[in-house]
Amino acid sequence: MALDIGQKVKVVRARDRVSDSVAKRLGQEGTVTQFKMVDGSGVGAVVEFSDQASSWFFEDELRQLTQ
Repeated sequence: MALDIGQKVKVVRARDRVSDSVAKRLGQEGTVTQFKMVDGSGVGAVVEFSDQASSWFFEDELRQLTQ
């Protein structure tokens, strides 16, 4: 899956144990605002939600939504 900045996505899973603030984002939709290097070998997507909060996710934790 190739994500683009500005793309709408839905958080569909959490790969690892996450904080309560991130866990509450499961099932929510947001917009990819930027990318960041994670764990030395991958790229994560920073997703901003309607309440202006943001968090990063691995690509396989997100599902692309049609625009």
